[in-house]
Amino acid sequence: MNILVLNAGSSSLKYQVIEMPSQHVKCIGLIERIGMDDAIFSHQKEEHKTTEIVAIKNHEIGLQKITTALLDKEIGVLNSVSDIVAVGHRVVHGGSKFSKTVIIDEEVKNNIRNLFELAPLHNPANLTGIEIAETIFTEAKQIAIFDTAFHQTMPKKAYQYAIKNEFLDKHHIRAYGFHGTSHKYVSEKAIAYLGEQNSKKIITIHLGNGCSMTAIENGKSVEHSLGFGPMNGLIMGTRAGDIDQSVIFYLMNSLNKTASEANNLLQKEGGMLGLTGFSDLREIEKAANNNDANCKNALELASYRIKKYIGAYASILNGLDAIIFTAGIGENSILMRKIACENLDFLGIILDDKKNKESSKELREIQAENSKVKILVIPTNEELEIAKQAYQLLT
Repeated sequence: MNILVLNAGSSSLKYQVIEMPSQHVKCIGLIERIGMDDAIFSHQKEEHKTTEIVAIKNHEIGLQKITTALLDKEIGVLNSVSDIVAVGHRVVHGGSKFSKTVIIDEEVKNNIRNLFELAPLHNPANLTGIEIAETIFTEAKQIAIFDTAFHQTMPKKAYQYAIKNEFLDKHHIRAYGFHGTSHKYVSEKAIAYLGEQNSKKIITIHLGNGCSMTAIENGKSVEHSLGFGPMNGLIMGTRAGDIDQSVIFYLMNSLNKTASEANNLLQKEGGMLGLTGFSDLREIEKAANNNDANCKNALELASYRIKKYIGAYASILNGLDAIIFTAGIGENSILMRKIACENLDFLGIILDDKKNKESSKELREIQAENSKVKILVIPTNEELEIAKQAYQLLT
């Protein structure tokens, strides 16, 4: 069956058509800068790639553009929209309502809408994608896959905050966790590769523009670095990660920042961008190599934060079988992997510099021979994970 995987962002639409159960990717594509006259549309079928600069005013026009490409005689992969059996939608926040993949109905949409405040940058766009897809792929099942679902196995001692119980019981304020499709995908790949006996205690490290880490015991998430929203934990592209809460009150009470301004400082103007002026790690590494003090400092801060979480999660797991680097930075940055693993030999984590520098798009080991802990680089594939979960639900 053909499954359309749709990831609707605030100004973007990512998509893939995947044939299941063969997992054959028929095409991939992306629309960037939705709402602009110079939006970028790219579509790839096998080796044939098309890129176009075009005005795309909203998501509806964007999805119609995608549909036209999918039906095109030369670059398309469908004879009609009815060839799509299911549309798998990435939804960032499922709150405490959703612990698994679900077929979308009005109740599901209302629950996604009720969670807008918890993920204001993501859930509204996710719902928009769902509602537009319903009008185009009318015969397909619309299926929601939640980023938070994988982390619903976290125990209460991990997800509850130390505030009055009523805020958990009545208002559902707790740690939820994110990037669940990525952490689930790479952890299952690691377990299949290492065998269950050698992968009972693993840490997955998702490093991209957004960053997070998960402690996984016997295949289940037991602790995660992101919490109520996708802001805390590691230092990210524009997000500050962990910060003393009193800083927020100081910004507002002493520096006269509004709540919105404080939020922007921490979420859109913080992280690597705030430290260096760059949000792209490639630019930061290049500047650091040219002795830019701010960029060198930012790399040290970011790797230090990763090491803190490795130590904490090894303690929680009471041991460690493997750590996994994934996502754009985790898969491609030789430097970040190197400095994140430095001085962790007491935990049995020892990197092999030569293996770390080798380039591959496949799962690979990069630990030294005398390392007690496996260090794996596993390319993530959130789209395939979404297609797999949609297929499993239907079958």
